Amino acid sequence: MGQYFVRRILGMILVLFIVSIVTFALMHQVPGGPFDRERPLPPLVQENMRKRYNLDDPLYVQYLSYMRNAIVPTITSGEWVDEVDNDYLINISLGFGDKLHFRWMNFGPSMTRPSRTVNDVFRDNLPISGELGMYALLVASAIGIPLGVAAALRKNSLTDYVSMGVAVVGVSLPIIVMGPLLRYIVGVQLGWLPPTGWGEPEHAILPAFALGFSNSALLARLTRASLLQVLNEDYIRTARAKGLPEQVTIWRHAMKNAMIPVVTVLGPLFAFLVTGTVVTEQVFAIPGMGKFFIQSVTNRDYSVIMGTILLFSSFLVIANFVVDLVYAVLDPRIRFE
Repeated sequence: MGQYFVRRILGMILVLFIVSIVTFALMHQVPGGPFDRERPLPPLVQENMRKRYNLDDPLYVQYLSYMRNAIVPTITSGEWVDEVDNDYLINISLGFGDKLHFRWMNFGPSMTRPSRTVNDVFRDNLPISGELGMYALLVASAIGIPLGVAAALRKNSLTDYVSMGVAVVGVSLPIIVMGPLLRYIVGVQLGWLPPTGWGEPEHAILPAFALGFSNSALLARLTRASLLQVLNEDYIRTARAKGLPEQVTIWRHAMKNAMIPVVTVLGPLFAFLVTGTVVTEQVFAIPGMGKFFIQSVTNRDYSVIMGTILLFSSFLVIANFVVDLVYAVLDPRIRFE
């Protein structure tokens, strides 16, 4: 068990290291820079800005400097100067005096918004994307998994056809189509819910349903296929031959193994939804991470691009790691050795 955890953690670190190198290299290959404008800045101003953010250093020096600030923790003592260059995402008092702190994850200041840091973007906008993503994941699971189970238990019946029909509708209507339709019909014509905005509970209903329903189609089809395969296994026939009630056979024996492929998808889906969905946030005017990520790419804001990509990648590798742990709960035959 211990060796497995060590291997997985080292593997996660390696993945994040490769992602950081590829992202850093690619974003510097794209023409343009963070200080390019329709009306060019004076050469002296551009030179001073490049020196301010160390963009005149060789690329490997810029990369090492950025990664050192981002991943190497530090312990500070004495008076702390609260500046954009010293903004750490994790700031913990060590209890040996008010001036001794453990600080970690400094992703640097935004190059296009000098008064804000990347961590400011995370603090202000990541909770919004996370809240929306959790609601959407609940909607997707509440719709998709029961539809898939019902379709599998009543194969080739009306229930099966209706359930898969709903799944086909969800696949065929992407969020860029469903979002404006919901806004117009439910928000504008009927006036039941606010069509845009964020801050009140009712603001989350339309975007969460639109985002969750489109992803529920995938879960419904996957649940149906997985459960149909499990129902044909020998141990299910043995359980039925022993006289176990059908509900016990389905929910205690079949569903656990049938959920393994579903959980495999839920892990990356969770990371995708919680870290921000660009189209949904644009359609419903939600101030989440997706909007700022698109703006950072458009403006060549290198620090925001790097910080956001590393954050998204961290969520993804952690979600996959948690999925592997859930495997052992669903199937006791799985061992971490």
